[in-house]
Amino acid sequence: MGGSVVRGIRGAINVSQNSKSEIIQATIELLTKMAEENNLREEAIASIFFTLTPDLNAAFPAAAARELGWNDVPLLGAVEVDVPDALAFCIRVLMLVNTDLEQNEVKHIYLRDARSLRADLVNDNT
Repeated sequence: MGGSVVRGIRGAINVSQNSKSEIIQATIELLTKMAEENNLREEAIASIFFTLTPDLNAAFPAAAARELGWNDVPLLGAVEVDVPDALAFCIRVLMLVNTDLEQNEVKHIYLRDARSLRADLVNDNT
C-alpha cells in the first residue's frame, strides 16, 4: 500500500484479582509489549480504547498509559459486555496507530490466559 495509514492493534491480558496495582501493572505490561512488537513511538499512537470485564473496577487502565508517559495520547475506557462464561478479570485494548505496516504485518498481543481469546493471532514469541 505504501505510506502511513491508521491501523488497529488489538491486545488483551487478564489479572488474578480486582486490585489497582494488578490492573495498572498488567496494562503497562500489555501496552509496552504492543508498542515494542509493532515498533511504535508515542507520537504514532492516535488513540487507545480500553475495556474491562465487569468484575474489574479498582482502577482505570488508562492510568497505565499515563505512567508510561503517554500524556498526549487520547484514552477512553468502558465496561466490556458481560457475556456468561467469558474470560474473567480481563483488560482489552484497541490501539489506533499511524504506521507504514501492512494490515497483515500488525502484531496483536494477547498475554496470559487472554491468549485463548484469539489463539489464531498468538505468536509463541509474545
